[in-house]
Amino acid sequence: MEHGQEHITVVDENGNEQLFEVLFTFESADFGKSYVLYFPVGAEEDEEGEIEIHASSFTENADSDETAGGGELRPVETDAEWDMIEEMLNTFLDEEEENEEL
Repeated sequence: MEHGQEHITVVDENGNEQLFEVLFTFESADFGKSYVLYFPVGAEEDEEGEIEIHASSFTENADSDETAGGGELRPVETDAEWDMIEEMLNTFLDEEEENEEL
């Protein structure tokens, strides 16, 4: 699992570009795909202290020098994938909380 200060640009269905910060990326051997979790740059937490986190699978573009930015984002297609992503996110957030307590 990798995470750092990476940004990706996502074009929505209206053709508007939006900048997102990458939360982390990981690969799943079970599904044979790579996944990226990301959120809007400058996103504010809601009343529950949460930020809307987006998830996509992606294929890396071998011709590109960039990591997730050089790949093609694809929608997550199955409930099984969503369950696995949610599990990874919960693990990631638990680790982050433990690191903050040190």
